[in-house]
Amino acid sequence: MAGIGVDSRQNAVGNHHIIPLPLRKFSKAMCQSWWKIVCVLLLAYTIIGGLLLPVPAQFILNETVRNLYFHVPMWFTMILLFTISFVYAIKYLRTGKMEHDIASVAYIKIGILFSILGMITGMEWATYTWGTAWSNDPKQLATAICMLMYFAYLVLRGGMKDEEKRAKISAVYNIFSFALMIPLLFILPRMVDSLHPGNGGNPGFNAYDLDSRMRIVFYPSILAWFLLGLWITTLKIRINLITFKKENDVQF
Repeated sequence: MAGIGVDSRQNAVGNHHIIPLPLRKFSKAMCQSWWKIVCVLLLAYTIIGGLLLPVPAQFILNETVRNLYFHVPMWFTMILLFTISFVYAIKYLRTGKMEHDIASVAYIKIGILFSILGMITGMEWATYTWGTAWSNDPKQLATAICMLMYFAYLVLRGGMKDEEKRAKISAVYNIFSFALMIPLLFILPRMVDSLHPGNGGNPGFNAYDLDSRMRIVFYPSILAWFLLGLWITTLKIRINLITFKKENDVQF
C-alpha cells in the first residue's frame, strides 16, 4: 500500500511536469481573471442589448430610456466605489498601513471618474426629456455637491506633503464625506419635489416602465459597470503600490 501511495504521488508529480509551463501560467491567470472575462462579456451584452433590444414605448422618454443601462449603473458604481474607499479609510485609521490609504485614494479617484460619466449621461438624457441639461433639480444639486466634496478630497491631499499626515487627515475627511453623501443622495431629494423617478412623488422605474424586457439588460449592466470600475481600480492600486515601493524603498 505504501508503494502504491508513492507511485501515485510520483505519477501526479510527473503529470504536473508534463503540462508545459506556459500552459500552467495561462491556466493560473485564467483562474485569477475569471471575473474580468465576465466583465467584458457583460459589458458587450449591455452595449449591444442596450442599443438593439426592444424597450417599452413611454411618453416623453421614448428611445432615451435606453440610457437607463448606462446612466443609473454608473451612479451605482460610483456609490459602491466610494463605499469601498470608506472601508479602506477606516482600515487605515485602525492599522496605519499605507497600502490601505493607497487603496482608499484609488477607489475615490475611479469613483469620481464614474460620477463624471454619470453626470454627463444624465445631462444628455435630461436635454431630451426635460428640455434642458440642467434644471436645478434637487437630485442634480445634491449630486453636484457630493462630487464637489470628493473633488475637495483630492485638493486636500494635494496640499500636504507629509505622507502620514496626509493619509490620516484625508481618511477622516473621507469618512465624513461618505456620511454626508448618504442623506444628500438618498434622503433629501425624496423630501422635496423632483423630476427624477422615485423622488418627489414621481413613480420609480420599477413601477413605471422597467418591464421584463429591460430587466434582462438592466440588472447585468449594473454588475458590468461595477466590475469595470473594480478592474480599473485594481490596476491603479497596483501601479501606485509599485511607485510607492520604488520611491520609499519599502515592502508591504
